[in-house]
Amino acid sequence: MAAQAAAAAAQAAAAQAAQAEAAESWYLALLGFAEHFRTSSPPKIRLCVHCLQAVFPFKPPQRIEARTHLQLGSVLYHHTKNSEQARSHLEKAWLISQQIPQFEDVKFEAASLLSELYCQENSVDAAKPLLRKAIQISQQTPYWHCRLLFQLAQLHTLEKDLVSACDLLGVGAEYARVVGSEYTRALFLLSKGMLLLMERKLQEVHPLLTLCGQIVENWQGNPIQKESLRVFFLVLQVTHYLDAGQVKSVKPCLKQLQQCIQTISTLHDDEILPSNPADLFHWLPKEHMCVLVYLVTVMHSMQAGYLEKAQKYTDKALMQLEKLKMLDCSPILSSFQVILLEHIIMCRLVTGHKATALQEISQVCQLCQQSPRLFSNHAAQLHTLLGLYCVSVNCMDNAEAQFTTALRLTNHQELWAFIVTNLASVYIREGNRHQEVVAVQFVGEDQSGPQLPCQLALPPSSSFLRAWALLLLPGTLQRGQAISAGDPEDVQCRGPEPAYSLLPCAPGPHLLCVGKP
Repeated sequence: MAAQAAAAAAQAAAAQAAQAEAAESWYLALLGFAEHFRTSSPPKIRLCVHCLQAVFPFKPPQRIEARTHLQLGSVLYHHTKNSEQARSHLEKAWLISQQIPQFEDVKFEAASLLSELYCQENSVDAAKPLLRKAIQISQQTPYWHCRLLFQLAQLHTLEKDLVSACDLLGVGAEYARVVGSEYTRALFLLSKGMLLLMERKLQEVHPLLTLCGQIVENWQGNPIQKESLRVFFLVLQVTHYLDAGQVKSVKPCLKQLQQCIQTISTLHDDEILPSNPADLFHWLPKEHMCVLVYLVTVMHSMQAGYLEKAQKYTDKALMQLEKLKMLDCSPILSSFQVILLEHIIMCRLVTGHKATALQEISQVCQLCQQSPRLFSNHAAQLHTLLGLYCVSVNCMDNAEAQFTTALRLTNHQELWAFIVTNLASVYIREGNRHQEVVAVQFVGEDQSGPQLPCQLALPPSSSFLRAWALLLLPGTLQRGQAISAGDPEDVQCRGPEPAYSLLPCAPGPHLLCVGKP
């Protein structure tokens, strides 16, 4: 009896193994066909989808079922406009994979893709809890835990919730330290520094950048990864100095930045997989970093008043961008292009090349029309540029309309000040000194005189704007009345103002000014 039972068990095991082998063979065949159609030139997405859908009638095991749903969702998401079916497959992949132990790659990739799809459909409220749950259950998987933290921080950043984004990046930095990944820790901290710069929390930026500099210098690893960290760090340093108006302090950092890019361009792209899975990240491709360094150089040249140099590097960057966009459709390239065009348009207007400026404004419009998010981020700057062009050709009514539209579209303090100042110059040229917009409801904190509006918190060296506002308000500046200098820091000006400095510094990377010589 024992021998018969053993023989029966052996036969059952053999039959099960044969069935599994057969199941694997048909699955691999269908998967091979699907991949062949996907990678064909041009891709045959419909046939690829048909092959993947043919898996389900065989009633495959849960692992194959979940993976196939993920593959279908990914193909439909990336190659078609059928977002409803893509969402359905990704939701099934996420649901099934949670029931399978040790199936992290499918589980977290499904969560990541599904949250991207939710955001694309403006269902951010569905994406956030999904990412939070995935982050909660991924702590034993360093790569996915870090990646999902980055993704949720990016989502909060797009919603302008920079405080929550900074908190998540801080959590990520601490997690990376615990799992022994100084490289990814630096990425988290540098990303947090970038957001602090956006929030203008300059007192917090300085110690953070100091810590990042130490981590970057002490980290020994892949040369390309190390140099990319250094580029990220130096870009933030240059931006920090420019944001504070310290144009002369930028030069050493800018020189190091340019040397880093030259070093990266000589390094081979041979990928060496790091031993720590938490290190499987990179900041930007080196071609993108090259364009970014051109952009930062243009920003410095604008603030320093080197218009010819700004135009030279803008031309180089735009040429490089055109080459990259033929092979790469990354959204960041369009962002770089818009910001560069914003700078060069200012150069054209200052140097009197008005027709060229108008053509480049048209290019910005076309780029923004291709991306709702890009238009949302740059609409105020675009209307401001149109207003400046109208001023240059003496169309004051049109300039007023563009500036007032720009005011409605921005809540950025520096850009607001920039627009109001130019709008004030329009009213003066029109002889209209009593406009309510120019008055902007001054609030007096004491009896010493009128103050700037509470919503317009101007940075140091803003005495020019204060005096300008006083000049515009009738009856506030009497003969012999002294203008209060305010805090000593407010009068630490950075040299004489050029004739075109009625265009003060606009925000961060979207600089719309020519700065101080």
